[in-house]
Amino acid sequence: MISSQEIMALSVFVGVYALIMSERIHRTVAAMIGASLILILNIVPWEQVPKYLDLNTILLLAGMMTVVNIARDSGLFEYIAIKTARLSKGNPMKVLLLFPIITALVSAVLDNVTTVLLLTPMLIYITRQMDINPLPFLLAEVFASNIGGTATLIGDPPNIMIGSAAGLSFNKFLVNMAPIAFLDLFVTVGIIYLAYRGTIGSHKGRSEAIRLSIMSLRGEEAIKDRTLFRKSVVMITAIIVAFFFHDRLGLQPAVIALSGASLLLLWSGTSPEYALEKVEWATLFFFGGLFIVVGSLVETGAIDQLADWMLGYVHTEGEAVLLISWFSAFSSAVVDNIPFTATMIPLIKAMGGNLSTYPLWWALSLGACLGGNGTAIGASANVVVVGMAYREGIRITFGDFLKVGMLIMLATVGVGSALIWVRYVGL
Repeated sequence: MISSQEIMALSVFVGVYALIMSERIHRTVAAMIGASLILILNIVPWEQVPKYLDLNTILLLAGMMTVVNIARDSGLFEYIAIKTARLSKGNPMKVLLLFPIITALVSAVLDNVTTVLLLTPMLIYITRQMDINPLPFLLAEVFASNIGGTATLIGDPPNIMIGSAAGLSFNKFLVNMAPIAFLDLFVTVGIIYLAYRGTIGSHKGRSEAIRLSIMSLRGEEAIKDRTLFRKSVVMITAIIVAFFFHDRLGLQPAVIALSGASLLLLWSGTSPEYALEKVEWATLFFFGGLFIVVGSLVETGAIDQLADWMLGYVHTEGEAVLLISWFSAFSSAVVDNIPFTATMIPLIKAMGGNLSTYPLWWALSLGACLGGNGTAIGASANVVVVGMAYREGIRITFGDFLKVGMLIMLATVGVGSALIWVRYVGL
């Protein structure tokens, strides 16, 4: 028998999801309205809010956003982009290979949206200098940002949420997800090449002029503040090293990110008002509101009932891995992967009484992060790149994205789920 509390919690949850998907109001506003209703109706008692409000996720994001905001003003990320372009020496195929690799590496330590915001303008500039079709290169970049984010604990918000909920370390994500991301990156570049091989290339007779144009770019000229540049490199390196050893240090990733942000603020002399005003507060409040809305489903027992229903059809870890990875992928292609992940986490926890949840966390990470490659609205980075390209006169239609993105989603999730299956379930 469904209680009135469950009905109210489910109604608020569905309403928030509908508002997020419709985009009629900002997703942060939708989540905050939902959380307010949950608290007003006392579905989640006020004293239980800390139980559901995942501060490790929120504070980790806040810390890394602050670090990026400070480092951005040094020209560090433009420097990386120019160095990558020079490595290509004006060869379109090298650009197609090198830029996704750099994008994936940057996205493994920064959030995907920040990565594409920093690298997309430089990629558009380079393709124009080379007089080549920018579409395959921009698609490769956005796919690589989502794939790179899959590789680490801090690369994509779903991973931060999963790591916090399941107690998975930075190194465990590297061991389990980085090999999958590595293989999927080259699968993606291969598919992009096959899909656009007729348009990847510069006009004949211009190769030497293009090479000279690319080689004339100087990474040093992109550096706006050399002192801040050096300090940013040192601090970002220190933060990443600390993430590797956070288990041994006995520190949560959020503590490392906040400490790094604090030290960089002190060392660089950057105004905290300046650095903090650029933090994506709307995203952080979105997380907070969403955690409370999803927490209401746990508080009322709705998640436990859904888990029991799923366990009626799933009897082994192998079946659960395939179900969660593919369900997550297709769901994340059409809805935001953050609220989806927030919903799936308590569901997987509830399945733990009958199944080993360890491989299921990797299946959720795989599907939630890579499913976003399926459509132009599947991930925030996709929307950002399409919008930036449009402002530069480059039209990427929903169909352009879908015909390649869905194929890449199927291929990369297929590779990943097979590797998880072989590793944890066996042949």
